[in-house]
Amino acid sequence: MRRLRTTADVQDASDDPLVRWAAQALSSGGAAWEHNGAVAVHAPVLTRRRRLVLAGPAEGVASLLAAHGRGVELRPLMERPLALDVMSVMPTPWVEDKPFGWMDRSGTLDLPTEACWLGAPDGVEALLHEANPDSWAWPGEKGVCRWAGVHVGGELVATAAEAWSSADVGFMMGVAVHPSHTGQGLGQRVCQFVTSSLLTLYGTCALFVENYNAPAIALYRKLGFAYRDVTTLLPAA
Repeated sequence: MRRLRTTADVQDASDDPLVRWAAQALSSGGAAWEHNGAVAVHAPVLTRRRRLVLAGPAEGVASLLAAHGRGVELRPLMERPLALDVMSVMPTPWVEDKPFGWMDRSGTLDLPTEACWLGAPDGVEALLHEANPDSWAWPGEKGVCRWAGVHVGGELVATAAEAWSSADVGFMMGVAVHPSHTGQGLGQRVCQFVTSSLLTLYGTCALFVENYNAPAIALYRKLGFAYRDVTTLLPAA
């Protein structure tokens, strides 16, 4: 089992955007390892969770999970089909917690003119309370970098944030459209703006999405994102 000490080490060991995104934790108390082609990144605080993000062949992932996966409130995170394979071979039982979606894309995307980065997040918090109260990204929260928006008549009616980006994976969170302005393509415009900007900066853009949110998944697919089922695990009682 080999310790990966830098973000570059993780990038050399894996081309999976999920673990490359998690590699940002190495600059804030995290750690990473490689074993038999698999990679694990321990992120003490990443999108509000203490995570162990894993990718690679199931045998190697199972070994990394056995070595580093125990801990109070630690959430092992990996692609769901991989998790099912890993659970079937683990000597210590694990159970699935909550599946959801990871979406990413690379390349380039046209930058729409209707959206812009906000100089200050004025109106964002009120919009989130109205349209997306369960958002994981909020103004002023650690790791949330900046907000984009679309205005209609001087009012902020759509927003999305760059939050928890890594060295080579930009991350989009906090998408919201005011209920009185849905169905007008504003969510797509603000998401396209943020995606285009992050692709230019990082080369890859990614996001989390609830696996039951078909309209959101369809919107992101329209912007070129590919969907993967991911899940977190818990030690069996």
